[in-house]
Amino acid sequence: MIDINEEEVLSAFDKGLLKSVATKTELAKFKAAARATAIKDRRVNIRLSSGDLNDIQVKALEEGIPYQTLIASVLHKYVTGRLAEHPAGATLRGTSADKYGRNA
Repeated sequence: MIDINEEEVLSAFDKGLLKSVATKTELAKFKAAARATAIKDRRVNIRLSSGDLNDIQVKALEEGIPYQTLIASVLHKYVTGRLAEHPAGATLRGTSADKYGRNA
């Protein structure tokens, strides 16, 4: 479901009323970054606990994406510094520690 502002943007886009403010240099940079991000040329095998894998699969289902994509996204955000860490002692909702009353 989209709101009225989103409808206006979509309508303007469909009518060709929106113009890019990016320079040709910026567009080339964005395209190169998108290509580099999309290229997945290496395979990694890891072992996870059944509980962690189940939690990841549930989260991926909630997000509407394959669980492998979720794992790759989390790893990418971590290595690019865009994954926020919780302060020490904070509890994470949905973790097995939280389910069993630990860290509460």
